[in-house]
Amino acid sequence: MKHYAIAIDGPTGAGKSTLARELSRRLGCTYIDTGAMYRAIGLYVLRKGIASDDAENIIPLLPEIRLSITHDGEGQHIFLNGEDVSDKIRTAEASIYASNVSKIPEVRAFLLETQRELARHGSVVMDGRDIGTVVLPDADVKIFLTASPEARAKRRYIEMRGKGQQVDYDSVLRDLLWRDKNDSTRSTAPLKPAEDAVFIDTTELNFEESVGRAEEIIREKLGCAVVP
Repeated sequence: MKHYAIAIDGPTGAGKSTLARELSRRLGCTYIDTGAMYRAIGLYVLRKGIASDDAENIIPLLPEIRLSITHDGEGQHIFLNGEDVSDKIRTAEASIYASNVSKIPEVRAFLLETQRELARHGSVVMDGRDIGTVVLPDADVKIFLTASPEARAKRRYIEMRGKGQQVDYDSVLRDLLWRDKNDSTRSTAPLKPAEDAVFIDTTELNFEESVGRAEEIIREKLGCAVVP
């Protein structure tokens, strides 16, 4: 059976990571959350006390950063210089830092080959904002996952509150709209659907319906190449 690559792109809060994680489980392939990589770099910059848009001082930090990904029964874990930061990168501040450092071409170049290398060694479901357009332009299946800003903000709010973070819905929506604009207007690899991407709008879909629709698209495009 040949290896295949599934690219899932979309704006923040669209549910890409949750969807991709479940799809990888059902299809028997590896899940790769590229957004976690940018969040880890953002966390490193934050800890250094450097502004998230200070490219001049961020670029020299890149050789100091070592990232690795592992998978276990609980899902993907990302390590920053040997420290498991899987939970620490999921704060609102880390999200803002991730969005800003991802605008720096040198940061994207630093991660690009790592992301492509992961896809060379087996079948993957990879999610992010430029997977189908830049990271894996030859992916076998490309999905652009989206939902209304209000629906995405509500989901993110519930998720953050569930993790004990003290946030309110209005601030979550405001941060989400800011990140949408930031991600879609950056000069380097802006958020946009690949020309051959299939759209899934999950505004009115629950999780099981969203996964079912994505799995249907994947199986249709890959046919017997997918594990039953």
